[in-house]
Amino acid sequence: MTTDLHHFVAQLEADSSLFEPDQLRRRLETLDELDAYFGDANSQSHSTEPHHQRRYERAQAIRIRLEAINSAIYEPIRNQIQQGAQPSRLRRWIQICRDRQENLSPGLGYDHLDEVMSGVLQLREPKSSHIHLGPEMVFYQPTPVRHILHLIEVSELSETDLLVDLGSGLGHVPILASILTEARCMGIESEAAYIASARDCIHNLGLSPVTFVQQNASDADLSSGTVFYMYTPFTGDLLEAVLRKLRSEGTQRAITVCTLGPCTSVVAKESWLKPTTTPDTNQITCFRSNA
Repeated sequence: MTTDLHHFVAQLEADSSLFEPDQLRRRLETLDELDAYFGDANSQSHSTEPHHQRRYERAQAIRIRLEAINSAIYEPIRNQIQQGAQPSRLRRWIQICRDRQENLSPGLGYDHLDEVMSGVLQLREPKSSHIHLGPEMVFYQPTPVRHILHLIEVSELSETDLLVDLGSGLGHVPILASILTEARCMGIESEAAYIASARDCIHNLGLSPVTFVQQNASDADLSSGTVFYMYTPFTGDLLEAVLRKLRSEGTQRAITVCTLGPCTSVVAKESWLKPTTTPDTNQITCFRSNA
């Protein structure tokens, strides 16, 4: 193992192509490998033996170079968003990552698109001790970026829409949708720490078409929404209460409900909604109201 790690580090040091700007995906893969072999940048788990320490320091030097090159890619994207320009740089890297994704898994895991978006949005993750789950609320996991992109496409978001993310967490869905579309976007989230992080992000990026409301989804005013999204943020009676509110909205106007995860099976039982494709808990499922 020691010999293998030595060769691994030596190969990275000798591979100048890895540091070319367009090799973003390879750098992300390499950073994942460095984390696996040497721990993340804050790890203190490396050996104190001199030769192990030197190898760790060499690996850290490579990590710093890779992250610096990636930051040089992310910063112009952030600048373009802050200036309110069309996000052409972000779209380019999204397309590159999509084109090079060999197997587009329908599952709920994360991929290189999520790494790119993390570097661009720079959302602050609250400490777990600050998170307080209420009854029937599900522990938060961000929607993978590839599913957000699918949500934007299948819901046909436009400038006439208000996308409402019910249980928005850190706000990945409303923030990315507001960057990539002309739709207005809103996140409804009961946890104050998530709301604070999401608001910091949109302030830093200068995003005005997106807002975040700290409130239980079952109590929120949904009268302006046209597209509603849920990544199984809650279950049981709370989910049923939110569906009753959505049903009431759906009797007054046409709305779209998009889901991901286990809540899809529950929503599929709502007679007032019709799925546009076969409901699938591992993919975005889009439901249209009968109104």
